[in-house]
Amino acid sequence: MAQGPPPPPPPPPPPTNAPPSGDKSQKTSDIIGTFRPTKLFKLSKPDTYVTSLDFDNEGQLLIAACSDDSLQLYSARDGAHQKTLLSQKYGCHLARFSHQSSSIIYASTKGEDAIRYLSTHDNSYIRYFKGHSAPVTDLAPCPKDDTFLSCSADNTVRLWNLKSQYAQARLNLATPYLAAYDPSATVIAIASASTSSILLYDIRNFDKPPFATFDMRQFDPPVAPGSSGIPEWSKLEFSNDGKSLLVTTNHSQGHLLLDAFNGELKAQLPRPYQPTWGILRSAPSPTPSRTPGGQGDTSFTADGRYVIGGSGADKDVVVWDTQAHLSKEGERKVIRPICSLPCDKGKGAVVLWNHRFNMMATADTEVIMWLPDEHVGMKPLQ
Repeated sequence: MAQGPPPPPPPPPPPTNAPPSGDKSQKTSDIIGTFRPTKLFKLSKPDTYVTSLDFDNEGQLLIAACSDDSLQLYSARDGAHQKTLLSQKYGCHLARFSHQSSSIIYASTKGEDAIRYLSTHDNSYIRYFKGHSAPVTDLAPCPKDDTFLSCSADNTVRLWNLKSQYAQARLNLATPYLAAYDPSATVIAIASASTSSILLYDIRNFDKPPFATFDMRQFDPPVAPGSSGIPEWSKLEFSNDGKSLLVTTNHSQGHLLLDAFNGELKAQLPRPYQPTWGILRSAPSPTPSRTPGGQGDTSFTADGRYVIGGSGADKDVVVWDTQAHLSKEGERKVIRPICSLPCDKGKGAVVLWNHRFNMMATADTEVIMWLPDEHVGMKPLQ
């Protein structure tokens, strides 16, 4: 009697010490308070800082730009360091994946202010994007195609396509240090720090005036003696549903959660601790800073409901629920953090959510990957 084919071999075991990938079928609201550090990666030297983090489109890879002019590539899926890419001649900051996981763009920090397009497969440059005459302060890849925006201290915002070394369009604005695409990739927001305003443009009419301007002056804190008076905004981000716009700040009053359609303040998201000098990364500014640069210490979760961010003092990460009850503190509408995610390893100076899996990463002088732990409960703030 004929026998059927032998059964297939069992799947290989997972890599040793690798964290399981976050189950993307779990509802964020069910697990948001259970995230705990799972893997820690030390950098080459104790005084080396991570200045930016980015996950690729599939959520499988994580790239970190570091102050020692290196780019560190990690497998988020396996919880493993893959390779080191050196940029010692040009420096590196604001590393961002293109739509191909094997290539990134990043800003130069030495010698010139070009943007570099790098193949991570063989560490070779594909193209340079030259035109800025001062440091690049933000890079915003388009979520739909191969275009991206660059902001610079030369008071310009430029629109590029990865296929060409020449900018497709240019805006001349006062201190346009931050930019973000909305999820539909039809609207871009540009934060002009010196004018305390956020400008919204239709990407199809990039060379036309903004169709909306949000005046943020009423939310500026008092100007400290000797400061430039420019708001310390460090990141601009739309929620995935396109309804909210988050302005990450270094101010003690916290971050600003705006209605993305009319610019009205939904709430301020204060940190639980008063930030002190050296805890937070410097925000883009016309004057040099003594603290390392960064890309902001907050991130929306994939569902757009929660904001995760640095606590301002200790090593924990905190969580704000944007649907939580508003409290009135004087004239301010405030949402306080709902819980703390404990970490005794390092500060969350750079914080990023993985929008493909229930996973997040934080960094300072090391890179930490976080996953939900079903065996712990939510830690309330002390």
